[in-house]
Amino acid sequence: MLRKLLLVTFMFMFVAQSLAAQVYLTRNGTIRFFSEAPLENIEAVNRQVNSALNVENGEFVFRLPMRSFSFEKALMQEHFNDNFVESHKYPNASFQGEIPDMDVLDLTSGEEIDVVVQGELTIKDVTKPIRETGTLRMEDDTIHGKAVFIVKPEAYNIRIPNRYTRNIASEIEVSVDVTLSPQ
Repeated sequence: MLRKLLLVTFMFMFVAQSLAAQVYLTRNGTIRFFSEAPLENIEAVNRQVNSALNVENGEFVFRLPMRSFSFEKALMQEHFNDNFVESHKYPNASFQGEIPDMDVLDLTSGEEIDVVVQGELTIKDVTKPIRETGTLRMEDDTIHGKAVFIVKPEAYNIRIPNRYTRNIASEIEVSVDVTLSPQ
């Protein structure tokens, strides 16, 4: 509970501190994950991703409720929440980081720009450093951000019981897609 309060407080401080800066936000970004395994593929989508980007200093954060992932099969969703990510104990995942060279990027060109995103990804109260590539593109007054990266469940204490090892991949593809509007 304390961790949740601290994260929410940080996000509000980030936004409040950055009001003079140019901050872009969304409350309905999308994160998908895909697991390709011998017995079946598993895909889930979460469209309740809160995200903020400060275009002056490159600070970038996102937070998402784990229970908001929707699956094709209700049983998969139940196993995901109850057995794997234990969303009753760890209700949110988050990323806190930056786009290091934000100050030299020209978003006004309208072109898709390759960026590096680095920071810390937290799932199940396990925080790991992450450094991935993505893209940003400004269209009208919005910034579209995308990234695809790999997460290993075991790195975040997500234990896959032996009976499911042929159903769930050891590496999960995660896709982030956000459209951020100025605040």
